Amino acid sequence: MRRKRQANIFEDAREAGPYDEFPILPPDVEPQLHLSRNDRPQPFYLICERDTVLAQVSGQAVVAFADGPVRYFTLEPGDYVYVPAGTPHQITPRGEAVQLRYKAKAPGLEGVAWYCPSCGAEVAREEWDTADELPQDAYWRICQAFNADAARRRCGRCGAEHPPVDLTGIRWPEIAAAIRAATVEPSAAPAGAPTA
Repeated sequence: MRRKRQANIFEDAREAGPYDEFPILPPDVEPQLHLSRNDRPQPFYLICERDTVLAQVSGQAVVAFADGPVRYFTLEPGDYVYVPAGTPHQITPRGEAVQLRYKAKAPGLEGVAWYCPSCGAEVAREEWDTADELPQDAYWRICQAFNADAARRRCGRCGAEHPPVDLTGIRWPEIAAAIRAATVEPSAAPAGAPTA
């Protein structure tokens, strides 16, 4: 998938995968649009330092909020959901669904969190600065560490163990590599490398 000034979301979505969060516009555009084609629950609750907006392009989904007065929204094509800064949220599609996330060009800190399936208490959380690490690299690194450490997955309140995250079909290392390749200046890119 290439970053370009005009996007055909339905065409680009054919190349998208679960929670790719692939930025589809050139890096200088504010806000950025991030595309995913999801067919399973998001592997974690995402937390963004800045406000974001989710747009449902196709299919149906539910976005759940771990905290706050509203616990979830049901999304159908054409629906938008405003996600306030700092709000842990998780997308669960009903079948295959395509989503866009509107994010700031410089999104700042992001984080992921897991909550106990038995009592709802927060089990684990990790944050990073997106200026230092691409979200897809961080998602992969943190999920791998979460899966490898049963003690980290154990709820401090009730003792229940959160199951490991299923990363089957997740392409975050590939997506991060594609984003890095697309942000190389055209004059500096090796022959044959994709450019924005």
